[in-house]
Amino acid sequence: MNKQATLPLGHHSATNPARRVGPALSTLLMLLTVFGPVSMDLYLPVLPSLTRELGAATSAAQFTLTACLIGLAVGQVIAGPLSDRFGRRTPLFLGITAYIAASVLCAISPSLVTLVIARLVQGLAGAVGIVIAQAAGRDVYEGGALIRYYGRLTVLGGLAAIVGPVLGGQLARITDWRGIFLFLAAIGVLLLAATLIIFGETLPGDQRTRGGMRQTGRDFRRLFSDRLFVGSVLIAGLTYAALFAYLSGATYILQGTYGLSPQAYSIAFGANSAGFMIFGYIGGRTAERWSERGTLVIGIAMTAIGSLGLLTTGLWNLSLPVVLVSLFVLASGVAFAAPPTTSLALADYPELAGTASSVLGCARFGLGGVTAPLVGLGGAQAVLPLGIVTVASIACGVVAHAVFVRAVPRQQLDIPGRQDL
Repeated sequence: MNKQATLPLGHHSATNPARRVGPALSTLLMLLTVFGPVSMDLYLPVLPSLTRELGAATSAAQFTLTACLIGLAVGQVIAGPLSDRFGRRTPLFLGITAYIAASVLCAISPSLVTLVIARLVQGLAGAVGIVIAQAAGRDVYEGGALIRYYGRLTVLGGLAAIVGPVLGGQLARITDWRGIFLFLAAIGVLLLAATLIIFGETLPGDQRTRGGMRQTGRDFRRLFSDRLFVGSVLIAGLTYAALFAYLSGATYILQGTYGLSPQAYSIAFGANSAGFMIFGYIGGRTAERWSERGTLVIGIAMTAIGSLGLLTTGLWNLSLPVVLVSLFVLASGVAFAAPPTTSLALADYPELAGTASSVLGCARFGLGGVTAPLVGLGGAQAVLPLGIVTVASIACGVVAHAVFVRAVPRQQLDIPGRQDL
C-alpha cells in the first residue's frame, strides 16, 4: 500500500494526483489513531482503586471516562475544520503537546474534580490525532486503498480501546493509577518526536478551505443534507456507544460480580482484542470486495446478537461464559461495521475530509460519553443496565439504517472505486 489506488472516489482525483505513501508515514498515521482511545481506558483496571483513593462514588469516578470521551468527541469537531483550513501538520503538533501536558496533570491531580477536568483536556488533545489520521489518509489514499486504510484504522483504533485495559492490567502490577497517566505522557513525547521527524503536510495550500466560520457552517450544512452521510454517522456513533458502554461497565462486572482479578480481567479483554482485530480486517476486505452496505448489515446484526446476550444475562443471571461470548460478539460486530460506515461517510467528501471526519468521530465518542455513566446507574456490578443500554443503542442503529442508509438508491453509490449491492 505504497501508492494511491488509481481508481478515483468522487472528484478528488481531478485535483489530487496520486502520491507515494512511505511505510514510515503510513505507520505514523495508524499510531495517531491509537493514543486517544488508549488514553480513554488504559486506567480501567485500576479504576476501582482510584475510586477508593479519591473517596468518590462509582458513578462519579466513571465521569473520568465520560470526560475523556466528551473531549475526544468535541476535540474532533474543533480540529477537523481547522485542519481543512490550516493544514494537518500545525494542529497535530499543538494537539500532541497539549496531550502531554494534560497527561501529567492527570498524574498529579489531588482530587476527582481536578482529574475530571484534566481528562477532558486530555480527550480534547487526543482527538486531534484521530481526526488528522482519518483526514490525512483521505488526502493520500483513494479507491480500494482508502477502504483498506479505514479497515486498518478500525482495527488499530478500536483495538487500542480494548487492548488498553489489557496493558493497564499489566501496568497495575508495577505502578498505581498516577504512574499509568505518566506512562501516557511518555507515549505522547514519543509520538511528538516521530511526528516532527516523519509527518509532512498532506494537504496542499491550494486545496484548503477558505471563508472562516461562515464557510465552516456551510460545510456542516452540506454534510448534514446528505442522507447517506447522516445515516453512516448515526450508525457509527450508536454501535460505538454500545462498545463504550461495555468498556465502562465490564471492569466492575467482571471483577465484582464474577470475581476476576485485574490480570484475569485483562486476559478476558485480550480475547475481545483478537476478535476486534480479526473482524475489523475482515470487515474492511469484505466491504472492498463485496458490498459496503451488505457488510454494514452483517456488522449491525452481530452487534445486536451480542447486546441481546448481555440483556439475557442480566435478566436471568447467566454464567460467566455467556457474558464473555456476548462481549466478544458485540466487539467483533462493531469492528466489522466500522470500515463500511467510515467509507460511506467520507468517500464523497475529499475536500472536506477533516470536517467530515470530525463529525464521524464526534458521534462515536460523544454517544459513548453519554452511555458510559448510564451503565453504573443500576449499581456498579449489575449486568442488566449494560444489557439495556447496548440493546437500546443497537436498536436505534437499526432504525438509522432503515431510515437513512437503506433508503439511498443504489445508483447513488455507483461511483468509480466503490462496490455495492
